[in-house]
This record gives sequence, C-alpha cells and structure tokens, in this order.
Amino acid sequence: MHELTIILTDAERDALHDLADAQDRAAEELAHDAVHHYLRVQNDRLEALAGRLAQQHAGLLRRLGE
Repeated sequence: MHELTIILTDAERDALHDLADAQDRAAEELAHDAVHHYLRVQNDRLEALAGRLAQQHAGLLRRLGE
C-alpha cells in the first residue's frame, strides 16, 4: 500500500472528521473509500465511452484489422 498526501481546506478536513466520527470510522478510511468509489465510477464511464466509440467506428476498426 502507498501513502498519498492531499491538501484539504479547514472546512473539508472538519467535515471529513465529523463524518468519520459519526460513522465511527477513521477519516483516512473514508478518504480511501471516496477515492476508490471515484476511480470505479470513472473507469465504468470510460469503459462505456470506449464501447460506444467501438460500435460507432466498427467498420473502420474492422478495415484497420484486415
């Protein structure tokens, strides 16, 4: 596992710690979960876009593969 430092405003830090306290979790755990969720959503979005592009350009892709 790797460490990453992020810069938060005071308000963001306070909100993160308040949420972590409310959920009886560590702020770092919430931040990790947020990054994981963001990456999953973006990956799904890119996969959908790639699929649409492949469908739109299927003929070209087929010709390039010949």
